Amino acid sequence: MNRAVLATDRGTFRDDAPPQSTVTVSASAIAAPATARTPAGRGLVPVLAFSGIVVAVMQTLLVPVIADLPRLLDTTPSNAAWVITATLLSSAAATPVLGRLGDLYGKRRLVLVSLGLMVLGSLISGFTSDLVPMIVGRAVQGFALGVIPLGIGIIRDELPRERHGSAMALMSSSIGVGGALAIPLAALIAQNLDWHWLFFGAAALGAVAVAAIIAVVPESAQRTPGRFDVIGALGLTLGLVVLLLPVSKGADWGWGSAITLGLFAATVVIFLLWGLFELRVKDPLLNLRTASRRQVLLTNLAAITTGLAFYAVTLVLPQLLQLPESTGYGLGMSMIATGVCASSMGLAMMIAAPLAARLSAARGPKVTLMTGLVLLAVAYLAGTMLLSAVWQIVLVASLAGSGVGVAYSAMPALILGAVDQSESGAANGLNALMRAIGTALSSAVVGVVLASTSQRVGSAEVATLEGFRTSFLIAAGAALLGLGLAAFLPGHSRR
Repeated sequence: MNRAVLATDRGTFRDDAPPQSTVTVSASAIAAPATARTPAGRGLVPVLAFSGIVVAVMQTLLVPVIADLPRLLDTTPSNAAWVITATLLSSAAATPVLGRLGDLYGKRRLVLVSLGLMVLGSLISGFTSDLVPMIVGRAVQGFALGVIPLGIGIIRDELPRERHGSAMALMSSSIGVGGALAIPLAALIAQNLDWHWLFFGAAALGAVAVAAIIAVVPESAQRTPGRFDVIGALGLTLGLVVLLLPVSKGADWGWGSAITLGLFAATVVIFLLWGLFELRVKDPLLNLRTASRRQVLLTNLAAITTGLAFYAVTLVLPQLLQLPESTGYGLGMSMIATGVCASSMGLAMMIAAPLAARLSAARGPKVTLMTGLVLLAVAYLAGTMLLSAVWQIVLVASLAGSGVGVAYSAMPALILGAVDQSESGAANGLNALMRAIGTALSSAVVGVVLASTSQRVGSAEVATLEGFRTSFLIAAGAALLGLGLAAFLPGHSRR
């Protein structure tokens, strides 16, 4: 009969050891049980959450100057759009890769690498007004988004179980908080300083985050044995680029054009071949068998719908607030006032995160996810009628922010409740990737809706009230679809 082996680093017993196995206990395990890490981790959550907010700034850093990018970079609107698309592509490809590297070589180390790349990319973009270097800098910045799933993995490794819920909720919602709070700050900088200071400010924030991580966050002893799947990483990157290119540029190329349809077809082929390879390789980049478990699969599908719903309010409300009153529905607000109104969404997310953690502790993360999606659907359905006053816009933004904060807060608990600790980085990276795909789809779909319903006012084409309402209905539909998916989640973790 096989002898039980105490696996002290994992806190589990194995009954499948060979007969010659012996009982082994590491000195570090005797000296420092899991609960002994609590004092050292007192500043860990705020530092990680601050780092998550810093990297989330990259998503909305250029929102105040999007319309001026063609002039600032002396290029066409189509070319200027690559400044936004480059960050989207690199962050989508890098997030699961960085998560896997963190499992293998240390999550703290990869957090520092990600933040270092953000600082480097910010400096590259800050010192140029030319299109190509700007795109390169923005692509390098995109690697920073891996900090959020890596931070969730560190929280699981370093903190006792009773602190996981609130800490993971705050870390998960930091992506929305940072993105929303960056808009008013970026507007203030863009309106009063040279626009390059947007990047210098981001570089300074990144440097502060690096210093804080070095000072406070320990390197986890948790490691996953095996090798890094280079071919799998290249295949995933290629598939994501081929997918997100037509999603991001389909409106410019034409959704029925040969290049758009050809890239979508190529995406299917690439991911099929990549999936077959990942199922056969010994140490895959992503364990597809784990990813196909009901709890993981449904959570990731719900992440896509939540990302799609979330980004709609970010695209619609700033335009509605800034359009001139002569349109009959625009509110004619300044760039800074618009940013202040939009920040209500981020503040709502920040408040919702700890409340969501309490709800998860009391009723389970499934109920929390469904609650967030209900709030999102209610926000968008109400938003189709509440678009005529500033207080109505702030109310819709706050409701949507609360829904996103609650939904995002539940996802790490659902994912980590279904995967082994050695796969936590890669699993959370995949979940972050699903959110990114959702926001990319939202950008494409809402962009098409607003363009197809636009009207000419003077010499410019502007979005119409019909387009805004249609976008909100699509976002509400996405939230309800996510709610339907979440309903089939198991009530409790199966792991």
